[in-house]
Formats: sequence, structure tokens, C-alpha cells
Amino acid sequence: MPTSESARLPAARAAASAGESGQSIKAARLVGLVLAVLGAIAFSGKAIIVKLAYRHGVDAVTLIMLRMLFALPVFLLMAWWAGRGQRALTRRDWLGVLGLGFSGYYLSSFLDFAGLAYISASLERLILYLNPTLVVIFGWVIYGQGINRGQMFGMLLSYCGVLLVFGHEVGAQGSQVALGSLLVFASAVSYAIYMIYSGEMVKRLGGLRLASLATSVACVLCIVQFLLLRPVQIPAVSPQVLWLSLLNAMLCTAAPVIMVMLAIERIGAGMTAQIGMIGPLSTILMGVWLLDEPFSIWMVFGTALVMGGIFAFTQLARRPL
Repeated sequence: MPTSESARLPAARAAASAGESGQSIKAARLVGLVLAVLGAIAFSGKAIIVKLAYRHGVDAVTLIMLRMLFALPVFLLMAWWAGRGQRALTRRDWLGVLGLGFSGYYLSSFLDFAGLAYISASLERLILYLNPTLVVIFGWVIYGQGINRGQMFGMLLSYCGVLLVFGHEVGAQGSQVALGSLLVFASAVSYAIYMIYSGEMVKRLGGLRLASLATSVACVLCIVQFLLLRPVQIPAVSPQVLWLSLLNAMLCTAAPVIMVMLAIERIGAGMTAQIGMIGPLSTILMGVWLLDEPFSIWMVFGTALVMGGIFAFTQLARRPL
């Protein structure tokens, strides 16, 4: 009997260990799902905060400077953390970081902030949500990568959805909507260029290190832009703008970068990207709640087309041509 009981002990311990391992995997997956949801919502809140700040008479140059000024210490800390024990950057690396920082974070952010002065937060989010289609289009133009029929169908649905919402806003608010939409679309194009050319550098430097360095470059560029174009009059900015900019920098810039990165580690990039589809919905709901933006049937149909198109586009991306 003692021998029999002793033989059962390792099996019992192995079963208990397997159970604990399964529970830890489920817990990590749940944490990843929560982080992905919170990250998507936090990213979407950026447009809401910008629209709220515009109500206090601030312009895009000043507003983006304040956001980047508050965010710069966080991204420098992230760059240091990600670079511990890594090789030093070469001259080629630094040139790449400067170029990607200019296109992916400085130019795209400035164009986005400028466009939000003319269009609703909901339309802005729908236009930016077209970014995956722009990456594929650039891949086709620059590298000759193919686009299959499923992707083309998804793109058609998405762009029809944006045009539907765009047409409704033009009819309701006038021609300034066209300017704002063009600026936000140019922002999406600028970020798509960053995505296209960042692949090689991600392999060399790592995703977090590259993103934090490139964002730090963008922060410095935004601050320099303000110093060149505006007198140094930060004390003249209302306290509400300062608090909104701090919230934008921490909650809608730095925090979601970290949350999405941690989510990818736990549930993978594909699942994280799919959860990110709640972004446009959260922007619309927050816009209605906090900005009193209209919630029309055109917005519902347009959003459904964009989200359905992007879902089809991403699901069919790896199908044969």
C-alpha cells in the first residue's frame, strides 16, 4: 500500500500542476483581452479630448505641442527600458528613427489634430480606420504585392462607409468637412508610410524600442514647431486645455501603447487587432455623450460598412490571389 500510494503522488502532483498551468493561461488570456479593450478605447478617446480642447480657443500647433511635451518623458523612459542591454544605434538606425518619427508620429499627428478642427470625432476615427487598406495599397504600388478579390471587396465596403458618413456631414456642415477629411486622410497616409517602412527596423531594434524612439523624435519636432510658429505663451493657455493635454498624453497616448503591447504578448497580434474594431464604436458613443455629436442612421450604416469591410479585409488578407 505505501508503495502504491507513493506511486500515485507524482501523478497527482502532475495533474495539479497541469490544472494550475491551465488556469494561469486562462487568466493571462483574460488579462490580455481586457488590456486590448482598454487600449482600443483609450486610443479612441484622443479625438474626443482634442475636440473638447478646441472649445477653449486653442489651435492645433499649441495643442499638439502640449500633448507631446507631457508625453515626452514617458517615451524617453520607455526607450531607455527597451534599450537596456541592447546594442547601440548606428548612424543608419538613427536616420531611420528620424524618418519614421517624422512620418509616423509627427506629421500624422499634426494632420490629424488639424483635421479634427473641421470634422466630427466619429468621421475622423472612421477615416483613420482605413489605415490597413492604405498599407496594402502602398505595398502593391511600391513592392508589387498582390491584392486579392476578398481584400478588394473589403476595401470597397470600407470606403463606401466613409463616403456615406462624409456626404452626410458635408450636407449638414458645409465644405469645411472636405478640408478636415482630406487632412485626416493625409494623416492616415503618413502613418501607412511609417507602417510600410518600419518592418525592417522593427526586426533590428524591436517594436517597443522603435516606437518609443520614433515617438520621442516626434515629440521634439512638435515642440520645435511650436517655438518657431508661436510665441512662448503657455501660461496664457486655459487650465482646462492643460489638463486635457495631460490626459491626452497619459491616457490616450502612452497608456494605450503599453496596454496594446502587453495584450499582444498574451493573446497575439491578430486577436488584439480584431478587438481594436471597437475603437470606432467607442468614439461614436463618446462623441454623442461628451460632444453632443448627432447620432444618425447615416452614421450607423457608415460605421457598419467600415467595420464590416475592415473585418472582411483582414480575414481575407492571406487568401490566395
